[in-house]
Amino acid sequence: MPPSASSTAFADLVNDNFLRACRRQATEHTPLWLMRQAGRYLSEYRATRAKAGSFMGLATNPEFATEVTLQPLERFPLDAAILFSDILTVPDAMGLGLSFAEGEGPRFAHPLRDEAAVAKLAVPDLDKLRYVFDAVTSIRKALNGRVPLIGFSGSPWTLACYMVEGAGSDDYRLVKTMLYARPDLMHRILAINADAVAAYLNAQIAAGAQAVMVFDSWGGVLADGAFQDFSLAYTRRVLERLDRSVPAIVFTKGGGPWLEAIADSGADVVGLDWTVNLAAARRRVANRVALQGNLDPMVLFGGEAAVRAEARRVLDDFGAGPGHVFNLGHGIHQHTPPEAVAALVDEVHSHSRRQRTAR
Repeated sequence: MPPSASSTAFADLVNDNFLRACRRQATEHTPLWLMRQAGRYLSEYRATRAKAGSFMGLATNPEFATEVTLQPLERFPLDAAILFSDILTVPDAMGLGLSFAEGEGPRFAHPLRDEAAVAKLAVPDLDKLRYVFDAVTSIRKALNGRVPLIGFSGSPWTLACYMVEGAGSDDYRLVKTMLYARPDLMHRILAINADAVAAYLNAQIAAGAQAVMVFDSWGGVLADGAFQDFSLAYTRRVLERLDRSVPAIVFTKGGGPWLEAIADSGADVVGLDWTVNLAAARRRVANRVALQGNLDPMVLFGGEAAVRAEARRVLDDFGAGPGHVFNLGHGIHQHTPPEAVAALVDEVHSHSRRQRTAR
């Protein structure tokens, strides 16, 4: 296991706006970070990935992971860093054999397709994920208190989608077939995933993560009823087992219909995609949680005037008061112009400061 963060000397935070917003405390400006902010849209990331030889070569090397995590912070005055890793590290440690084929995305050599495979599944030895925890500590030290560091994992349901399908999917036919035909097998996978994710995130916190995020990327593909039973219930199980000394964020893409239930899951912050109006969302959750989001990533292709106007619209939709972390409604696209990100960060910071002055 990684050393406790309390036993490691880390610098005091210079910019704690992100953590304050997560706790619904006043901030000097609306803090901003971007899902996939370290990625292919940056030329320096592409250069480091080429040096590493592959995506997994990048993700499993703490030195490279530290380098790419800090790259966007060298370009833009973002308010948080997020660990560079992948959501599928946990099932890889379970022995499913993760690989990334060029242009094809993640693939598992041993997907869970029958009762025997599910019966063998177990919470992995966390020592197999030591490279992640080493990266967390390395990044936290390299940040030197500049901004907080976010750790993360995929949700139990999202991990199960990849574990059963064996790769990404357009229709989720295999995982939904198991869900409806053999719910007992699906519940076993999800229970093991939940316990593994909780242990994984707690180890990231012990290594130095100052907030953690659960990516329920595929929760929105479920029917009403199925979402509550097969996604949200197991996200709640993760949250119940977490070290709550740091804020916990839950993001369900397509989760707008279940916003109130997600807000009641035990999360400190609920992430929203771009289909949800922030003013309405704030009313629906009655300020019980902070909200994160929710600019459409495609806005960043619309030119500087559009980027700035849409950033102002999102901020104005949320309105006055604490509890907003600005983000995209999903990950940044690999072809995004970096100058659009620069304009976005500048507008979010400057407009949110004007909002506070106006009050």
